[in-house]
Order: sequence, then structure tokens, then C-alpha cells
Amino acid sequence: MKKLFISTAIAALFTVNVFAANTVSKSEEGTENVSNVVSSKFNNDFSRAEGVTWKVNSKFQKATFTIDGVKKSAFYNLRGELIGVTENVQFRALPEKARKEIAVKYEGYFANEVIKLDNGDDTLDSVAYFVDLKNSKEEVLVRVTPSAGVYFFQQVK
Repeated sequence: MKKLFISTAIAALFTVNVFAANTVSKSEEGTENVSNVVSSKFNNDFSRAEGVTWKVNSKFQKATFTIDGVKKSAFYNLRGELIGVTENVQFRALPEKARKEIAVKYEGYFANEVIKLDNGDDTLDSVAYFVDLKNSKEEVLVRVTPSAGVYFFQQVK
């Protein structure tokens, strides 16, 4: 249940983050709004990160960075705990079973964006995917579980 809550919270954060008006963006040189605890934890977790930028609001602190040529975002709560790491991936990165289920359930839709969420646990169910699907009339977000289950998450448009 905790993992479902964390996955839901992060998904809500990255979808709502686009519309957040009170978010402050800071580059690596201007991290004065990032807590020392989070900054230290981030530097420990991602010592090879490059091009780090921060977005800080009253609920979380998000670092966007590149590591090994891959752009990622790490979300930390205000206590400095890593909530999860996201990255954009290709549709083909989804398990084959999930791709087939999406093709059947969402015929006529195309995958606009696929975000991989790793909540940092060392368990088999630590990775989930969120797939933004569009057709000519609507846009929906579905969640793909580690066992390749596909579930409606939210209506986007």
C-alpha cells in the first residue's frame, strides 16, 4: 500500500508540477532554496550528476539532472528522503504484455510520453511506468505495474 501511495504521489507531482505556480527554479549555482539536507543527500545519491537544476515548493524538492547521458529527475521530501527517480523512456521499454494490453484497451491512441518511476526500493515492484496516451478526442494517463498490469490513472484532457 505504501508503494502505491508513493507511486501515486510522484505521478501527481510530475503531472501537477507543470501547473505549479509557486515553484521556484534554481540552477546549481543558486541552490539557496534547496535544504542542506536534501542537497547533501542528492550529492551522495548522484555524485556523477551533471547540469543539476532544482525546483522547490512547499511539499517537495526536485532535482533535474543528467547522469551517464540520461536526463532524470529525483524527488525528495522536505526531510531529505528520496521519494523516487523518474526518467523518460521509449514505449518499447514497457513489458511486452503491457504493450499488447495497451494496444487492445486503447486502440486508436498513441503513446505521447512514457515515464519510468523507480521508488528506490530494492524489491521487484520498485519500478512502475506512467504512459500518456492520446487520440483525437482525449488524453489519458495509465499506470503500468511491474507485473505488466495496465490501469487507468487519470484523465488529462
